[in-house]
Amino acid sequence: MFQKIISVFLFSLSAFASESLVSNFTFVVAPGPATGALWVLSRGDVGSGVTLVNLALGESVVNVLSMKPDYFDQEKTPVHDGIFSDVTAETRRIPFINAGKLGLVFPMFGLDSINDFRKPEGFFSVKASNIIETPLDEPIVQIEAEKSSLMAKSIGAFAYDANTSVLWMSRGVLGLERYDVSGSTTAPQISYFVLNQNSSNLDTLSRDYAIEEKNNPSVFGLALDPETSMLWLATENGLYRQTAARSFSKVTALGELRVTGVWVGGNPIQVIAETSTREKSSTKSSLWRSWNGSGFKEIIFKDTLGKVQKNAYDNADYSVSHVAFIGKKAFLAVQTIEGSISGLLKLDSSGAIPWDYSRQWLYDVNAGVLISNSILTSVTTFPLTESVEGLAVTSYGGGISVSADSGMTWSHILNQSPVKNDLGSIRMVPSVIVAGGESLVAYKVGQSSKITIEVFSYDMRRVRTIQSGVSREANSVRSSKATEDFWDGLDEHGRPCAMGIYYVRVKDDHGHVGWGKVMSLGGNRK
Repeated sequence: MFQKIISVFLFSLSAFASESLVSNFTFVVAPGPATGALWVLSRGDVGSGVTLVNLALGESVVNVLSMKPDYFDQEKTPVHDGIFSDVTAETRRIPFINAGKLGLVFPMFGLDSINDFRKPEGFFSVKASNIIETPLDEPIVQIEAEKSSLMAKSIGAFAYDANTSVLWMSRGVLGLERYDVSGSTTAPQISYFVLNQNSSNLDTLSRDYAIEEKNNPSVFGLALDPETSMLWLATENGLYRQTAARSFSKVTALGELRVTGVWVGGNPIQVIAETSTREKSSTKSSLWRSWNGSGFKEIIFKDTLGKVQKNAYDNADYSVSHVAFIGKKAFLAVQTIEGSISGLLKLDSSGAIPWDYSRQWLYDVNAGVLISNSILTSVTTFPLTESVEGLAVTSYGGGISVSADSGMTWSHILNQSPVKNDLGSIRMVPSVIVAGGESLVAYKVGQSSKITIEVFSYDMRRVRTIQSGVSREANSVRSSKATEDFWDGLDEHGRPCAMGIYYVRVKDDHGHVGWGKVMSLGGNRK
């Protein structure tokens, strides 16, 4: 057992370290170490790492104050290579938790025999200025051959008991791992347990223990009840609730169903569980909930007319990656199994909340949650200010989105191109587009301003007015709105502009003017 402190910075990105995400391909967002701060986990072409993002609430948007990235070892990552391909749901999420003096923890995967990141090796801890690797030894036990794959032993969920300084990990076929740091983070007390279905107790996983599928179900997920500090276990053979130190009772409503995840939170407390079973070439899934101590029932999905839709969750083929709670509402980050459709499901006391007849319950790019048709990968809540609970999501290619009003409106945050204050420089991102694409107009103002954005051809003929006298707030990083301040390569009449260089002028009402340049590759005229 040892720990290794990493401080790896990619030189090519160091110049922009104060205002860039590691990558726009983001997988986890978690509360940061202070009010208004978020940790963002990314994995992209340059590797994987975390970015500490500091935010401030403006008049109408959430503004970025700073971004500070750090990188994981190139041969290790929290994002395994099967994150989008698992058809049975238990490894389609990247677990994380703020674990007291351990910091923010993620699983750690190394390279397997075919150079894929699918080898569980322990966990990462992220603190203010360091990333710490904590390797975990695999217990020497007997496992049935069909259950012995590497990913079958990976960390599926974390739970942290702040009262006892104990970090719990679900380890699939290996059951539960208990990581006790009540004494010291450098000398933890580690123990393993498997659930014994015959006794409904935890058995200590001693050397050469024979793990049997019929008696020791794999543990895919777990959660800690914030009111009782008792554990909930999502297992291959039902949902279990802790009743004493090592005793559990089975939730009869779910019976023998394969439970792939469980989440607890909210006010009043609600417990959400997902069941998922692969049948031939399709996956059958359901969502269940206990509300304020009531018995578990399948979550109700009503359409915009109030009519209950049976099997709505299963028919949509969703899988939950993460759940966040604000008061009595729950926000579920979901994506389709073997598909790329994703978004948020919102639940209140009565069930799923629809927002549009055609989209039904999925809040995605059409609801403003995402900036583009990217895959939504996680959701979390965090203290944006002392009085405002923020909501944030990550997406595969679209950076992060943050809401200050419980998901009604969103601010979108991507990698920031450096721009000077008071329209001192204008950056077009990307600088080359085709008609129908999007090039963001990146600019910054030093005081609240009325902004006008216009596009001119090479011979300085105005072809498009993008914005005219819109309000934009001062921001230390960027004042532009990613969802509004962009050019799509079209002229004022919606026709593709010809191939060539175009100039973009940005003016404010304080006498400042900035110019940017973008190349359009043209497109087919309508």
